[in-house]
Amino acid sequence: MRDKLIIGRMIPTGSRVHGLDPRAKITAMLLFTAALILSNGWPQLAVLAALSLVVLAATKVPFKTYLRTLRPMRWLILFVFLFQLFAGAGAEAAAGSGVVWTWGPISLSGAGLSAALLAVARMVLLIVFTAMLTFTTTPSMLGRGIEGMLKPISRGGTGAERFSLMLRLALRFIPALLEEAQTILKAQAARGADYEEMNVRQKARLLMSLLVPVTVGAFRRAEELTTSLEARGYRIGAPRTSYRQLLWRGADTRFTVLFALLPIGALLIRLIS
Repeated sequence: MRDKLIIGRMIPTGSRVHGLDPRAKITAMLLFTAALILSNGWPQLAVLAALSLVVLAATKVPFKTYLRTLRPMRWLILFVFLFQLFAGAGAEAAAGSGVVWTWGPISLSGAGLSAALLAVARMVLLIVFTAMLTFTTTPSMLGRGIEGMLKPISRGGTGAERFSLMLRLALRFIPALLEEAQTILKAQAARGADYEEMNVRQKARLLMSLLVPVTVGAFRRAEELTTSLEARGYRIGAPRTSYRQLLWRGADTRFTVLFALLPIGALLIRLIS
């Protein structure tokens, strides 16, 4: 189960992107997201896709690994596509123009299809680029990067540390809970449960039966973690040092400035057009 979990894993390849400051990569992801939101046509998305492909290639992580991150989101992507497809066609049908096919209450149009494909392209680029952030940054460094970005604006300085700790624990707990769920499924299979012969209702009932033991296991792990932190004297806001210091270099500045140009360019194109 731990090997099947793709999103949230760090894949060490020794690339230059791995060596960048996590704050630079988080800022680049936010700027890339802003550029996706501001882009309103295929030329802008083509530029963003080309840049993302260059960055993904620089990470030295296989492209098929990035494509695997889309699999858990396939139903959401399909929903977004269908919603945009019929919503755009419905708006044009109400205006009385642009409809190319109608069947009862369902209408399709070229503009609706274009809007649906644009929405899917934005979503795919966002998922893949977010995966780049997690593939090249360990959960601890990701948490420290977010903490470093939030600490100047947090009240008293402890809010950023609390959020960072929560993020690190969440990233650590997800694979542990999935592994525990897999252990319970194997135990049920050893007792004679045949998943291949079950229908949809029986599988749904089986998943509900997993809810209680997994939840109890999560509370048990949380209690053990709390005891371990208290035994080590951990306290929010206490002065502490770090084994690896966050260092902002020239490469981080160039990487951030490159992505800062994307939303600026997309905004200018939107204003001109």
